[in-house]
This record gives sequence, C-alpha cells and structure tokens, in this order.
Amino acid sequence: MAKILVTGGAGYIGSHAALELLRSGHEVVILDNLVYGHEDLVRAVLPGELVVGSTLDRQLLDRIFQEHDISAVMHFAAYAYVGESVHHPTKYYENNVVGSFTLLRAMLDHGIKQFIFSSTCATYGIPHQLPIPEDHPQQPINPYGKSKLMVEQMLADLAVAHGLRSVIFRYFNAAGADPQGRLGEDHQPETHLIPLVLLSALDRHRDITILGTDYDTFDGTCIRDYIHVSDLATAHLLGLEYLLAGKPSQVFNLGNGNGFSVRQVIDCAQQVTGRKLSVKLGDRRQGDPPVLVGSSAKAREVLQWQTQYPDLETIISHAWQWHQKRHGNPPK
Repeated sequence: MAKILVTGGAGYIGSHAALELLRSGHEVVILDNLVYGHEDLVRAVLPGELVVGSTLDRQLLDRIFQEHDISAVMHFAAYAYVGESVHHPTKYYENNVVGSFTLLRAMLDHGIKQFIFSSTCATYGIPHQLPIPEDHPQQPINPYGKSKLMVEQMLADLAVAHGLRSVIFRYFNAAGADPQGRLGEDHQPETHLIPLVLLSALDRHRDITILGTDYDTFDGTCIRDYIHVSDLATAHLLGLEYLLAGKPSQVFNLGNGNGFSVRQVIDCAQQVTGRKLSVKLGDRRQGDPPVLVGSSAKAREVLQWQTQYPDLETIISHAWQWHQKRHGNPPK
C-alpha cells in the first residue's frame, strides 16, 4: 500500500478522503493549517501524522517529503468561499494558486509525480449546456473558480514539461456526512446550504435565508447538484488507483447529474428533521450561477465509480445525524 500526503486533510472533504484511504489500507500524512480544519476530528478518527502548516511553507514541504516516502499527493488545501473570493481575491490567489504552485514545485524537486487535485464546477462559470460535461468551456465568474482553473492549467503545463500525472476532480456540491457519524461538515463561518438549514433546525431562533428568489429557474431559486461526500471520497481512492496503475492524466466531473433547488432542499430537510424552519427571503449572492448540474458519465466509465448515496433524503439524513452529534439536539 502507498503513503499519501493529504493537504487540507483536516477539512470537510479531505478528512473523508483520508478516512477512505485508511480504510483501504493506505498510510496517510495530513498537512493542514487548521484555519478551517478540525484537529479534534483528525486526532479522534484519522490515525497517522498530522502536520500543522501551510502549502506556502516550502521548508515544511521539503521536510515532509524527506521524512516520508510519499507516493502521491491529494490536494484539498484551498479557500472555497465564493462570496469571500469576490471581496478578497488576493487571499484566494495567494493560498489557492501560490500554495498549489509551491506544493507542485516541491513535489517535482523530490521526484513525486502523481497528483490528485480537488477542483470545482465553478471553473465552468455560467453553463451553456446541462448537464455539464468535462469539455464544457471554462469561463469562471468568480476568483475562487479562477484560482482553481489556474491550477488546472499549471497541471497541464507540468505534465508536458515534467511528466507530472494528475487526476482532476471537478466537484459539484459536496454534502452529507460519514454514514457512521465519525466525520461531517463543520465550517466556520458556514455558507453551505444543507448545514445552514440543519443548524436552523437545531435552533428554532435561527432563520434560514434564501439568497435570491428571482433566478431563471422553475421556482426562482438556485439549482445545484448535490453529491454525497463519502461518494466523493470513493472517487478519490479510485483516482489514486488509476494513477498508481501508471495511467495518463484525466479530468472528471463528480456529481449526481440531478439538480435540486434551494426550496426543494429546505422542504426535504423539514421532512427529514420533522421540524418547521423559519425561512426568510434575501438578495442574490454575488458570483452564483442560476443552475449547476454536471455529467459524471466519464468517471463512471473510466473509473467504474458508482454513487452509493445518490438521493437527497439520504444525503440530508446523514448530515442531520452528524449535526445532532456535533452541535447537540435540543428539544423540538
């Protein structure tokens, strides 16, 4: 089995990927600056070494690669708030782009040429066709999406010049939690819809605000493709096996291929939790496309990837189980 460096492995998606790697017998070294990651969860659930630090720290990266026989890197360490990226683009270009470049340069200098990159459907921008295929034009409309696209372009150039092989995963909306309740979504601040809805269900005094009701969709609210985080983790393991088998670089969408509106998510959450939510209507959030739904046919064909938890009710149920455990379960 291989030893894998997982950057951002104390965060939401990275920790689930690390858990899947460990379940499959791989060794894991986690690098996380703990700005958004959770040390307590890593210590409790993910055996292995946790290195606290940044991908911007070249000396730290050199030490990791000198001390560990790393076969491949899974790179999740990125800032991922669309709205924040619009107001603070320099923060995103430094961490997401410069941090990725520093990591890639260190990898190449230490002879490591297998890389799995956590990208995003935000690189597509406003879709011209639905569901979105991997060859859809990439025209991101916010700095977050632009920062991820820049890394994708770096990977293409490094493949030609240095033989770096990569698997790029463009996620749609990661959601849900480990079905056994060991890990889940816990951002500070929280901006993702499903956890916000469930936090509102836990606190009767907490409203949930719909950001925009005038989109060109069937009910006026944004439509997104929700993919269970454990299914994402499985895809990363398959991507690793693909690279370890010596196969060429690839790009894959990861989504369910079905879209649900904000109102539909709220309705489903009310059914799952059995609680009536206090819903308010707000203005659009800058940088949000009306509809994002992806085609994952390529991942299914090439990686033989299959989703275990495709339905919205299961995704929300697993997240609800996690939020009750993490944040308490006050009476109705």
